[in-house]
Amino acid sequence: MLFRKQKYDIIVAARNYTIRGDVMDTKILLENGTNELEVLEFVLDGYAYGINVAKVKEIIPYQETVPVPHANPCIEGIFMPRDRLITAIDLRNCLERGPSKPGGLYIITNFNKLDIAFHVDAVRRIHRVSWENIIKPGAELFNEEESITTGIVKLEGRLVIILDFEKIVTDINPETGLRISEIDELGTRGRSDVPILIAEDSVLLNRLIVNCLKKAGYNNLTRTYNGMEAYEYIMECKNQGTLHEDVQCIITDIEMPMMDGHRLIKLVKEDPAAREIPIIIFSSLVNDEMKKKGEALGASAQLSKPEIGNLVRVIDGLVGNA
Repeated sequence: MLFRKQKYDIIVAARNYTIRGDVMDTKILLENGTNELEVLEFVLDGYAYGINVAKVKEIIPYQETVPVPHANPCIEGIFMPRDRLITAIDLRNCLERGPSKPGGLYIITNFNKLDIAFHVDAVRRIHRVSWENIIKPGAELFNEEESITTGIVKLEGRLVIILDFEKIVTDINPETGLRISEIDELGTRGRSDVPILIAEDSVLLNRLIVNCLKKAGYNNLTRTYNGMEAYEYIMECKNQGTLHEDVQCIITDIEMPMMDGHRLIKLVKEDPAAREIPIIIFSSLVNDEMKKKGEALGASAQLSKPEIGNLVRVIDGLVGNA
C-alpha cells in the first residue's frame, strides 16, 4: 500500500465509495440521467475545491518528478507510476498562488484521452450532488471565457469551487481542447441550413465549436449553455409546432450546471415528439463507462472533445452534408 491506511483512507458509507491506498473504487454507479454527479472534495492552500469523480482514476502520495525542459511553469514534470508516463500539473501555480512544495497528493485523472496528475494538499471526501445545486459564476465576477471554474456548490457549510480541469489543461496546451486544425483537413465543403442545437457550458468551447461547424458548412446553429437551456428551447419549439424545422440534431456536453447532458438526453428520448432527433455527446468524459451510459440513454454518437473533425463527419452522416 502506497500510503498509510489510517491517515488516507476515506470511506463514504452512504455512497459505498472507498479511496484506499492508491486507487478509487466505485461500487455503486449513478443511475443514468438522474442529473447527479459525485464530487471529490480536495484542499489547496486551505480552500475547498472539487473535481467530478468520473475524471479520477486514482490518488497517490506526492513523489518527485523529472522536470521537462522549457515546459509551461504549471507543469511540475513527468513521472512513471507502474510503467505509465504521466504529466504532473502544479495546480497551485495554475491558480496563481506560486509553486507548490513537496508533499501532499496527486489526483491522477483521465479526460480527453489524457492521463494527468494534479498536485493537491489533501482530499476530504466524496459528495453526491445535483447539477441543479451547482451555481455558474456570473460574468460580473469572472471573464467567462477565461474562467477555470465549472461552478460553485455549498457542501456541509463550505463553498466548494469545482474547477474546470479541461480549461486548465487547454491553457497549457490548446490542442488538447479542440483540434481546430482538423477542420482545414476536411477541404472544400458545401453549405447546410440543417438546424443544429448546441449545449455546452464553457463559453470558450461553445464559441469554438460554433466557429468550427460554420467553417465546416453548417450555418443554422443555436447556442445554449446547459442542458436546461437546451431542453427549454426544445419545448418552446415543440409548443410552437416548429420542432422539426428548428432542431434536427443536438450536440451536448455531459458536465453542465443546472442540467447535464445525460439528463437532457433522457428527457428528449422520453418525449414522443423529440425522441427521433439524433443526439451527439461531445465531451471530455467519453470513456468506457460513460459510453455505456450514453448508449443506454439513446445517444446517436459519442466523441471526445479534441475530435472536432470526427464530430463534423458524424454530423454529416446523421443529417447529410459533405
